[in-house]
Amino acid sequence: MTISVRKLLAIAVLGAALAGCSSDPAPAGHGAKAAPGASKPSTDPSAPSASPGQRAPQQAPTLAPAPGGLTPVFSRAPEGGQKVVALTFDADMTADQGPRAASGERFDNPALIADLQRLKVPATVFMTGRWADEYPAEARAIGADPNFEVGNHSYSHYAFKSPCYGLPVVGRDQMRTDVERATASFDKAGVRNAVPYFRFPGGCFDDEVLRALAPLKMTAVQWDVVSGDAFAHNADAVAEQVLAGVKPGSLVVMHCTRSAAPVTDQAVQRIVPELRRRGYRFVKVSELIGSAVKR
Repeated sequence: MTISVRKLLAIAVLGAALAGCSSDPAPAGHGAKAAPGASKPSTDPSAPSASPGQRAPQQAPTLAPAPGGLTPVFSRAPEGGQKVVALTFDADMTADQGPRAASGERFDNPALIADLQRLKVPATVFMTGRWADEYPAEARAIGADPNFEVGNHSYSHYAFKSPCYGLPVVGRDQMRTDVERATASFDKAGVRNAVPYFRFPGGCFDDEVLRALAPLKMTAVQWDVVSGDAFAHNADAVAEQVLAGVKPGSLVVMHCTRSAAPVTDQAVQRIVPELRRRGYRFVKVSELIGSAVKR
């Protein structure tokens, strides 16, 4: 797809900054649309049951393996569907950013979460395990809200393929361990609404990576609308980019990280009412994937 000069410039700036901070993801062209043959929601009787006073975890639909048994990749709902859009927020934090958090840098964004709740916007948060370790109470609260679901964004936020905008790279033999370690962090924090969806740090992957992660039976989730919120300081520009890109069935990537995306909350306050005015309904990624399963 054609990428604007502004987007290319943003990616170039991002590449220089990513080695020490959260990432702005790869362009939408790195993701595939929903593949045919999606699977139905899991009904595994061994799935954990809820403790007294807790809701049972949602069973989210996943896509069938791609040809060759690869992890399937989803980037938007099929064409011709309803006027729905999924807002997704990456809660980025690399494995080595603990000292920066200890010195006061904020990798969370509670005001953004509060506004999504106030505006009654369902959303999917792709959370790193390191973020859940740093902010367990926030991770638990997000995972307890029925309007949210939590996807896996790796533990370390290291890239799974190189080059990837300057991110450190996790070893091929450690990829599954890194994903599973994030899941363990969610469990430790008490996240209830975790779904079997994985987002690659930086959006970077190849067939070898998809093959390596296939045993986890997850669906990789990309996007078709890049918000440009990473390192942005103009909320109106972010909102305009999203509003210009959204189509029925779109999946938007944004961030839930104050230090790297300081104007996301302001942009959302403009995006949500305008898309509703245009007749759009907000959904979680699981509903978009569910629409692919049913077609």
